[in-house]
Amino acid sequence: MIENFDETTQNILKELEKTQHDFWNISRVTGEFLYTLIVNQGCKSGIEVGTSNGYSGIWLGNAFKRTGGKLRTIEFYDKRQSIAKNNFKLCKVDDVIIPLQGDAITLLEYLPEELEIDFAFIDANKREYIKYFHIIDKHMKKGGIIAADNVLSHKEKTQAFIDDINNDSRYENVVLSLPAGLSLARKISD
Repeated sequence: MIENFDETTQNILKELEKTQHDFWNISRVTGEFLYTLIVNQGCKSGIEVGTSNGYSGIWLGNAFKRTGGKLRTIEFYDKRQSIAKNNFKLCKVDDVIIPLQGDAITLLEYLPEELEIDFAFIDANKREYIKYFHIIDKHMKKGGIIAADNVLSHKEKTQAFIDDINNDSRYENVVLSLPAGLSLARKISD
């Protein structure tokens, strides 16, 4: 999969994988899965909660570049945001990524009311997943997908989110045993 990317992007992804645990990045297999999912579903409008150093954003950004879409990505820490922006530029996905810096809940609440999202990736404060879900849901198109990382590795912190989305009849959800556990929910009705 990574072979499809230019040499610079391949090298940056490999370098970032060496610091995966320092920056709480997703695994490569999760990145490949999300890339393939976005491309195959033809997603056009995405949001990522938890940019970190930009590793997952590079995967997502390349997918949105293929679909002609855009990705908004939220990071609280300015130092990480700065690293991510530089990585996006080097990997030539900065033209499809809109970095937002600050508190995720506040930034999500102030998204344009008319914004429709067809893909969301949640990988930030685990105890706030449930809050992210309720705000993102207001913008999620029917057929859209919400992916949330760390639902097995941080099960205690993410359980309220899992219970809530599993009990929401508008969503179909499955937890995949990808590294750290990935919740994958599709909005089936409004």
